[in-house]
Amino acid sequence: MSASVGVFDSGVGGLSVLAALRDALPGVPLHYIADSANAPYGERSREFITERSLALTQHLRDQGAALVVVACNTATAAAADALRCQHPDLPIVGIEPGIKPAAAASRNGRVGVLATTATVNSARFQALIERHAAGAQITAVACSGVVKHIEEGDLDSPALRELVARYCAPLKLAGVDTALLGCTHYPFIRTLWQAELGPGVQLLQIEEAVALQAARLWSTPLRAAAPAPIRLATTGEPAVLERLAREGLGWEGFALERCTV
Repeated sequence: MSASVGVFDSGVGGLSVLAALRDALPGVPLHYIADSANAPYGERSREFITERSLALTQHLRDQGAALVVVACNTATAAAADALRCQHPDLPIVGIEPGIKPAAAASRNGRVGVLATTATVNSARFQALIERHAAGAQITAVACSGVVKHIEEGDLDSPALRELVARYCAPLKLAGVDTALLGCTHYPFIRTLWQAELGPGVQLLQIEEAVALQAARLWSTPLRAAAPAPIRLATTGEPAVLERLAREGLGWEGFALERCTV
């Protein structure tokens, strides 16, 4: 069994991280699990998220993962410490809103964060603001319901646009010039966020930085330069995962399966 990078998310959103990992580690097999049967994590308890994160990480490790990427802001906030405690010998890369680069990029010191309820309410997120806001005014909005639309394959309905408008309103009122997409699902509707916030607001994502950190920690010898296999699995229905991989990322030739973790 070839060593792989294991990746999990509450659903399909982590495909945005997987794409960045493919660019950073083209010779490394990737194994992705979308826990779509239990999405969205943003509405779940910390205990539930931690339990699922531990189970998914163990499954990925049993399947040959030599490094695990938690491609979910909510799961990182809730479970990263527990995962590192359970697997002290396994490199684990989390993902979290990039408060520090956003504060540095803002011209007027007003930064918006669009994230799940669990992320916004987490102690980890509040600690990020305290450590890295550097005096910037942070307006964080919990975007309940957005992930559900994306998980259902809805990327442009009137109902979704209404949610986007509602959640962008506080950022516009605060006069932000920089906004963080604090959930890996949100880049799939980046055009909706941008259209609502306007061209004067720069949108930031964190996927590339996560992939580069994974590449730094990867210690297993690389395969040949040719692209290595990609294995996609889901605990829910595979149709949306397959559609986003094919149409959103332009991928072909990946393995697709149901997962019973």
